[in-house]
Amino acid sequence: MLPIFLVTLPFFALVAAGYLAARIRILPIEAIPGLNAFVLYFALPSMLYRFGATTPIDQLLDGSVALIWGICAFIMVAAVVAWSVRARIGWNDAAFGALVAAFPNTGFMGVPLLTAILGAQAAGPVIFTIIFDMVVTTSLCIALSRLDSADSRGAAQAMRSALAGVFRNPMPWAIMLGAVASWASVRLPGPLDRTVAMLGDAASPVALFTIGAVLARSAMMARGARGQAPLRDVVPVVVAKLALHPVLVAGVALGLRAVGLPLSLSALTVLVLVAALPSASNVSMLAERFGADNGRVARIILWTTVAAFFTFPLVVEQAARLR
Repeated sequence: MLPIFLVTLPFFALVAAGYLAARIRILPIEAIPGLNAFVLYFALPSMLYRFGATTPIDQLLDGSVALIWGICAFIMVAAVVAWSVRARIGWNDAAFGALVAAFPNTGFMGVPLLTAILGAQAAGPVIFTIIFDMVVTTSLCIALSRLDSADSRGAAQAMRSALAGVFRNPMPWAIMLGAVASWASVRLPGPLDRTVAMLGDAASPVALFTIGAVLARSAMMARGARGQAPLRDVVPVVVAKLALHPVLVAGVALGLRAVGLPLSLSALTVLVLVAALPSASNVSMLAERFGADNGRVARIILWTTVAAFFTFPLVVEQAARLR
């Protein structure tokens, strides 16, 4: 256990540093969008391009990984929405609660953390989960969030808006370009390759620091007129994200593998560890944009990030037994 903590500690320490820097105003709140823009438009796309370009195309397009992750995402969304509606939470808040339970922080935290633990071979399954959650899981939850209006056109418009946001996001394009480069065995010219490498090397520390800053900003700004979300609306989603999600992925993967699905043990381990990551920080921005209870969403993201410092190494230790 101690060796795993020694690997994960620097990653969570960078998140904590970003959180403290924003909370005590060493980092001005106004500077956080700039950090976010650097990570989103320069550093992470460069890192994802490099992983895509150096990962065999069959690992990037693994049908077994797609089937397992898709099944589990739909189960997570359905389960959290069903619980939320029974708890008298409206469709808008139920949908974003489901999204924050099903969407791990794969881009900002998962890629650097899992490649540090498992090596570069983890990149293929991790990259696929990013694309699936950005395109399918997010679009589904945004469409569900519009059901409060009882207007099917509202749901369709929301889904179109979500897909338009995906097309404007540079990360899927970076992954696609990397996959094309891998398929065609193309390398960038020397100076350009070095520039991309330098930006990619900056992705991990800056992204983790930015996660902390974004969480601090959300905690400070999402007080809102609704007040603080009650624990009964927060704790079950935190437990679902950090406990139910990885157990579900492991169960579905082992079950399908037992009936003949061609899934390697290394890919299975990666999927379980991705599911054990804390919630994606960008869900808070989506919740604010679509008028959901952003205070509740931000609280879930913060709690899953803090709790994952303790739970993630436990899942790593258990997942190692699957290999």
